[in-house]
Amino acid sequence: MKPIKMALTKGRLEKDTVALFDLMGLDCTAIKDKGRRLILPVGDKIEAVLAKAADVITYVEYGVCDMGVVGKDTIAESTGSFYEIMDLGFGKCRFALAGPKNIDFYSGFKSKTIATKYPNVARNFFESKGMNVNIIKIEGSVELAPLLHLADAIVDIVETGNTLRENGLEVIEEIMPITARLIVNMASLKMRKAEIEQLVAQMEEARRKSL
Repeated sequence: MKPIKMALTKGRLEKDTVALFDLMGLDCTAIKDKGRRLILPVGDKIEAVLAKAADVITYVEYGVCDMGVVGKDTIAESTGSFYEIMDLGFGKCRFALAGPKNIDFYSGFKSKTIATKYPNVARNFFESKGMNVNIIKIEGSVELAPLLHLADAIVDIVETGNTLRENGLEVIEEIMPITARLIVNMASLKMRKAEIEQLVAQMEEARRKSL
C-alpha cells in the first residue's frame, strides 16, 4: 500500500512535527538528514513533502498530498477547501491588532487604515465589529506602516511582543490564538478513511505523551 503523502510546513513546524513522529515510533532518519531533498520517507506509512505554508494548503486542497501540517494563521487567511481535523498544539502564537502606544484606536470618526500581511483575517475581524476599514497589504515588516504614518494600526502575528515594543507599538486587542493544525484532503478522507483515522489516532496518542 502506498504511503500517505503529508505536506509539512518547512522550518519550526517541520521540526515540531518530526518530534511528534519520533514519539510515534516512526523512522525519521531520512527527514533528519534530508540535505536538499524535499520528498522523504517517514517510516513506511508516510511520505513527507516539505513546502512553504501557503503551498501546503494548495497541495492538500488539490489532492497531490493527502494531509498537511500548517499554522492556523495560514488556514485563517486561506479560502481553500479541506478538512481541519486536529489541533497539534505546537507553534503557539496569536493574531493581534497593534498600534502606537497610548493611542485610543477606537476613538474618533475617521475611517481607520490597517496594514497587514493577512487581509482576509483583518477584514473578517473588523467586519465582526461592524467597522469599515481601509486595508493595505504589506509583504515585509508590517511594523513600519504606523511608523511611516501609512496606517493607524496593524494586524499581525505576535509571539513575544518584543518587536512591537522595540518599535513603539503595543497590542490593542487579541484576535485569535494560533497553533499548528492537521488538515486533510476531502477526497483522501473518503478514499483512505481507515488509514488516515489510524494515523490521526497515533498522532493524538503521541501528542498526549508530549504534554
